[in-house]
Amino acid sequence: MSRTPFGPVPPPIPYGRKPPEPPRRPSLADTAEIMSVNAVYYPNYRAYRGETPATLNYKCISHVYYAYAHVNADGFLSDELADGTMEVDGVNGCLGSFMVLKDKFPHLKVLLSIGGVDSSQSFRILSETAARRDNFAKSANLLVREARLDGIDIDWQHPDDAQQGSNFLSLLATVRLYLPSEEYMVVVPLPTNSWALQHIDLPKIQEYVDLVNLMAYDFSGPWRPTAGHHAQLYRAQEGENSGSAAVEHILSTGFPAKKILLGIPVYGRSFIGAAAPGDQYHSNGGEDGIFEYKALPRPGTQEVVDIERCAAVCVGGDGGFVTYDNPETVAMKGRYCKEQGLGGLFYWTGTADITNGPRSLVESGFRALHGS
Repeated sequence: MSRTPFGPVPPPIPYGRKPPEPPRRPSLADTAEIMSVNAVYYPNYRAYRGETPATLNYKCISHVYYAYAHVNADGFLSDELADGTMEVDGVNGCLGSFMVLKDKFPHLKVLLSIGGVDSSQSFRILSETAARRDNFAKSANLLVREARLDGIDIDWQHPDDAQQGSNFLSLLATVRLYLPSEEYMVVVPLPTNSWALQHIDLPKIQEYVDLVNLMAYDFSGPWRPTAGHHAQLYRAQEGENSGSAAVEHILSTGFPAKKILLGIPVYGRSFIGAAAPGDQYHSNGGEDGIFEYKALPRPGTQEVVDIERCAAVCVGGDGGFVTYDNPETVAMKGRYCKEQGLGGLFYWTGTADITNGPRSLVESGFRALHGS
């Protein structure tokens, strides 16, 4: 859901065998009565670091996107996750753990996230023909049913021209034939830039998806010549990227507000040599310019919130100007979602959060969405 994950990525953790008896599947209405959407991405490699599914706080989480399943250009999903032997949380595989958690937390929905930034070429090719689109939909149906999941998250970042946009729509229509809305959820992440959204027919795709995850982050990074907030909700001047501007653009197309989730990055971006937005910098700290949220603020720095933009920063130490979200800005974003009638929030990733206590981003978002 973001760019390359932090550090080398070990082989994926297997799904695990399905439990003998399926847990009760709550309806969408049941979940809606319990909570607004407060979803997290769970990259399967995090289990190798001891950050297993059971380490997350499901009292504050409604949906988990289990990332990633690899997609091939022929449309078939990789089956390397299908049969696992690694023990996770005392059961077989990460999905085995999630099934136990679904028993314990009946509101919880687990979706398979397919693709990611490295799968753009595969999506482009597989979406070109009806046969390959059919392969994809059938393969997704098989994995979802075997693993007893609640749906899929199709992470194509992103159609680059009008033809790819049309193919994307055809792909979603085909997926719905095999994963009907009465039984399964279909979610797609969306970019925020208008140049990236121009090839996506938003009024049409809303007919096929339950939710869109608006990736309202990575507005700034090492690809830009000056430092800037990377996940600001509001822009201070015309032309800046912001979460609210992206929401307004999508709503202007007639897209239902309740189907929009606002994205929260659980990491910061570093600009060494800068002290404020617009400053020049000479390098980036952390790993590939990134610090996980649980490592912020950096030692020897003071955390400050830019209320005007709704963005947190710490300046100095080994990170220079580091831009990120903290509990205060996430609470502001949660309240913004309520005001705009949005579906809720999602986080990349749940495992980078401080799981419990006043510094937890996921908990702060949950409380803001529910008015406490």
